[in-house]
Amino acid sequence: MKKKNKSRKTIVTALVLSALALFACGAFYFMTYMRPNSVSGKQAINIYRATDYAGLLDSLEKSGAVRNMASFKFVANQMKLADNFKPGHYELKGGLTNKQIERVFARGWQTPVKLLVRPCVRDLGKMSALLARQLEADSTEIATALADRQIMESHGFNRYTYLAMFIPDTYEVYWTVTPLQLLDRLKKEYDAFWNDSRTAKAKAAGLTTAQVVTLASIVIEETKYEPEMPAIAGVYINRLKKGMLLQADPTVKYAVNDPSLRRILNVHLQVDSPYNTYKHAGLPPGPITTPSKAAIDAVLNYQHHDYLYFCADASFNGRHCFASSLAGHMENARRFHAALNARERAKSN
Repeated sequence: MKKKNKSRKTIVTALVLSALALFACGAFYFMTYMRPNSVSGKQAINIYRATDYAGLLDSLEKSGAVRNMASFKFVANQMKLADNFKPGHYELKGGLTNKQIERVFARGWQTPVKLLVRPCVRDLGKMSALLARQLEADSTEIATALADRQIMESHGFNRYTYLAMFIPDTYEVYWTVTPLQLLDRLKKEYDAFWNDSRTAKAKAAGLTTAQVVTLASIVIEETKYEPEMPAIAGVYINRLKKGMLLQADPTVKYAVNDPSLRRILNVHLQVDSPYNTYKHAGLPPGPITTPSKAAIDAVLNYQHHDYLYFCADASFNGRHCFASSLAGHMENARRFHAALNARERAKSN
């Protein structure tokens, strides 16, 4: 009888221990694989191409995105994340399990970043720096791609006109996009911007799309006041049609590489550059900056008037005075320079 009782106790003990073991395994499985381990909200993490597995774990821990790093590391090791993770910009949302977090990095499920191509970027070098600040690729990689003549030509541009392809806007791209992939994407955006309506307006004005952007780059350097842009564009269109020199001060600043110039002097006008529109007829060979969409559309929808001249308003309100004759322009210029001299005298006193 005693043997039977002992046998029963042994069986019961074994069953209890088995149940406890199963419960522990289940609890461990739940804690490790099923329980949410990412914190609420969104936590951004950038994993560079040169980052190793230790760097990934370090970045993840520093981000504070994971509640229990020990359980995540266990799952990541079980699933061999060290051999599979991909670089990228990741935004982990709340409520993800360890397994889900591991899959984000293993499968490269990046969150796109918002890439800003801003207006008034003066050259491809500055454009390279602007893009590099927002992407995984560095400025040298991007600059090399932007200077590649073959790439330029494949997009239908040359070294003078390539800046025209960069239409200012905010675009969604992957942080790890390669320079060539990015340039291909921006060319598609350029083509989309130049729809049938805009292309037809450019043709009606007697300009190519790149020439429209070039003229718009002058307009936006003349004024940031958008309501006035079509009137200024109209002045330059009138000059082009009459075969007159554009005599655009912003092109001279570009030619002498000094955008801070407040007064254009005779010495500046003598610089021998294709961008000096005081010496060379027609438009310069390419944009002097990246014009905004508003400036481009101002050229396409330029005002039809008989003005051939404009001068900054003597009240320094950011507007301009327009004239159809040289005599009228000289009077406007006299008032402006008198006001400018008075202002400078007042500052010096």
